[in-house]
Amino acid sequence: MRIAAFQMEARSVDPRLNLARIRTATEKAVASGAQLLITPELALQGYGAGDDLRTLACPAGGEMIQELERIARINNIALLVGFVEAADNALYNSATFINGRDQPTIYRKSHLYGDFERGLFQPGDPVACLVEYCGLKIGFLICYDVEFPENIRRLAQAGAQLVAVPTALPVNGNPEFIARKMIPVRAFENQIFVAYVNYCGADKMFSYAGLSAIAAPNGQLLAEADGRSETLIFADISPEDFAEIAAANPYLRDLRV
Repeated sequence: MRIAAFQMEARSVDPRLNLARIRTATEKAVASGAQLLITPELALQGYGAGDDLRTLACPAGGEMIQELERIARINNIALLVGFVEAADNALYNSATFINGRDQPTIYRKSHLYGDFERGLFQPGDPVACLVEYCGLKIGFLICYDVEFPENIRRLAQAGAQLVAVPTALPVNGNPEFIARKMIPVRAFENQIFVAYVNYCGADKMFSYAGLSAIAAPNGQLLAEADGRSETLIFADISPEDFAEIAAANPYLRDLRV
């Protein structure tokens, strides 16, 4: 299965404009043969919208999500889109998997990062959220979640072959280490593919590192973006191509806890 990672420039906190950008990226991804498009964290509203996220939030079955369903259905592609979910008088940092046919699957970020997120969102439960699409088992995490090895190991033990990670990795801290060292290690130690999809540029609150990447079970990067440009990167996800290295590194089989 071919996947596309949409490294978005962080320039809009208007969901309608972001929806149009996701639609255009979807059309380009389909033209390149992709069957799944992954966006950054909170891509629908924009991560750096600050307190405006309270009013920009939408329910999982709301109009904006229905429009994403139409985009997926018309283009015959699956989408994983980050959004601010309003539910049960609370807000969640969520991502929705949509294939245009089935009921969308919602994953809620379980490990909130910093005072900004903790002041806005409720954490989701740490769960193994999985779907099967085009014969591939796909699990979901969001940004900081993947920095806890227990989260991705939980998905790997549940049978995930690809873990998709919308993120909003800033330029401060150590983004190069996270995107170029940690993400390949997460793929290698769990013998799975990991797609890590970030913003680039800056909004009114944050500057982002870019560096989106798709890592293979052998720890090599199949595709990577720079730190500056809005772009689509692509990779063909084929677990059978890495069966030999999986057999040589049977971490999940040999794990004792």
